[in-house]
Amino acid sequence: MTAAKPISTLKTVFAETFGISPDTDIESLQYRSIPQWDSVAHMRLVNSLETTFDVMLSTEQVLGMNSFQRAREILSEHGLQFDA
Repeated sequence: MTAAKPISTLKTVFAETFGISPDTDIESLQYRSIPQWDSVAHMRLVNSLETTFDVMLSTEQVLGMNSFQRAREILSEHGLQFDA
């Protein structure tokens, strides 16, 4: 079984992709809930997630990833688990 990754790594990907403070309530982010998360930034997020976690997201996963929590769930479908 793979060791859990720090949730802070996932939060950092979101913060850096959207250019927001790490102090933002990242876990409650949803697509278009902030101006920075538009369709172009969404594709940057996909690229960052794939690179950081060495996964390849399906088209269905890319289109369905509409929140931080959903991104976490999608990554878990690839065998990644995150600590609390």
